[in-house]
Amino acid sequence: MTLDETQTTQPNPSLRKQTGASGLAETFSALREQIGRNILGQRALIDRLLIALLADGHLLVEGAPGLAKTTAVKQLALGLEGDFHRIQFTPDLLPADLTGTEIYRPNDGSFRFDRGPIFHNLLLADEVNRAPAKVQSALLEAMGERQVTVGRETYALPPLFLVMATQNPIEQEGTYPLPEAQLDRFLLHVRVDYPDLATERAILRLTRDEARGEPPETSRVEVSQSDVFAARQAILGLYMAPEVEDYLVHLVMATRNPGAYAQDLDGWLRFGASPRATIALDRCSRALAWLSGRDYVSPEDVQTLAPDVLRHRVLLSYEAEAAGHSPDAFIAALLARVPAP
Repeated sequence: MTLDETQTTQPNPSLRKQTGASGLAETFSALREQIGRNILGQRALIDRLLIALLADGHLLVEGAPGLAKTTAVKQLALGLEGDFHRIQFTPDLLPADLTGTEIYRPNDGSFRFDRGPIFHNLLLADEVNRAPAKVQSALLEAMGERQVTVGRETYALPPLFLVMATQNPIEQEGTYPLPEAQLDRFLLHVRVDYPDLATERAILRLTRDEARGEPPETSRVEVSQSDVFAARQAILGLYMAPEVEDYLVHLVMATRNPGAYAQDLDGWLRFGASPRATIALDRCSRALAWLSGRDYVSPEDVQTLAPDVLRHRVLLSYEAEAAGHSPDAFIAALLARVPAP
């Protein structure tokens, strides 16, 4: 639930001028609080959005309609120096609707490339699993290579580029399962749930205040793209103890050979996580530690983000699925059995 996004607000210049590590941390902390004031009951989603931004990855969000998935990425866009575009994925969507197309110019007989909506800094791919395979292929290239190919030409995407894709877990009619290769390109797969009683009441009151036309906040945070790139470099400099690094690697290795860590998990998996999962878990854990105000990565950071990093990268065996097990249950079992430092 959000405040009226059509109201005119002014950036807070003091937050734009801060440089240095402490200034960057304060800027992103203020951005997180700003989004939290407008998106109630979804703190984990807000944190994962910022982690994806700081770790330079993409986000797949799964949840029922009405849980502020779309509004959350809009609020992030309002706090960033960049542009935002939303695409509603449908079965009749074409790759050119995403990437753009070449337009013929009759005055000189040449072709001009007309850029599509994918050339924005923040892209919301709403109900991403409703588009056919050719559209998914175009999106895969953009997510993986940060470029699009149209005809014989290849065009680079903006340096700051983040895709947040949503999908509905309860309605499968007219949907296409996302390919494993595309799922692996998402840094995080986040599941959002309904708010609790107190939050539901707060949402109701916020909506009522909006309907009354009460004035919005007069200042807002606006993070520059240079601040985002500087924060990414700061995150890479965080200390990770060798023991924590070994723990992270063992968690990923356990998805490939769970029987080596727990005999009761042997036979649960068909495929485990790729090395891309190791990189993702490292960067996301660093981003979480940095957002928490620490200059080191703890085992708790790794444990917090392991489900979101791994759940879309493991494929259970038929026997495990028949027994009613889920990827989340498998990851929870690994976290309980792989010894933490």
